[in-house]
Amino acid sequence: MMNFINRKIGKVKGDTMPFDYKKEYKEFYMPKNKPNIVEVPTMNFIAVRGKGDPNIEDGEYKQAIGLLYAVAFTVKMSKLGSRKIDGYFDFIVPPLEGLWWATHSETVQVFDISHKENLNWISLIRLPDFINKEDFDWAIEEAAKKKKTDFSKVKFFTHTEGLCVQCMHIGSYDNEPATIELMHRFSNESGYEIDITDKRLHHEIYLSDPRRAKPERLKTVIRLPIKKA
Repeated sequence: MMNFINRKIGKVKGDTMPFDYKKEYKEFYMPKNKPNIVEVPTMNFIAVRGKGDPNIEDGEYKQAIGLLYAVAFTVKMSKLGSRKIDGYFDFIVPPLEGLWWATHSETVQVFDISHKENLNWISLIRLPDFINKEDFDWAIEEAAKKKKTDFSKVKFFTHTEGLCVQCMHIGSYDNEPATIELMHRFSNESGYEIDITDKRLHHEIYLSDPRRAKPERLKTVIRLPIKKA
């Protein structure tokens, strides 16, 4: 926490640029395109749960993304409204993230990307540390008023990942299995094994907008939980 405070104060008081989580926490958002091991602290998120193929036009997944960004920008732009959030500092909305899994006979499985219709997901956007549950509830109500949309699926989500292996995947989402295989091999050679459970899931962070970037240039952080073998 002290490390976070020092980074925040240096950024906000030292100049007028909004706080950028990707730049200030490169160890979590900008890994190299080869696997490395990282200890991920507890973070709070805006979250929406759902099921099914994320590529369906106007489907559940894309609707969830719209809800997430509406709440995230409500928090960001609160500085212009009547509600003054304690500890507020201006920030760049963090990138979209996702936890992914498939289920079979109630058992969590590593998802098969060739069967997207079987996917379960939790779509996420990180919340700044100054946002508490009361602030979050206000943002939900405020977004619902402005958008005239049901935000009941949007939840305050606290997630602790702990020890993980991660890697920058460059290219199409459909080519992720090759990077995942590399991460498995690196983990085994380093004395660890992948630890997918109902609480520790396949995690992706999307640094590129697939609507604008060519598939071969997409940048996605892939993160998998591990434990000592």
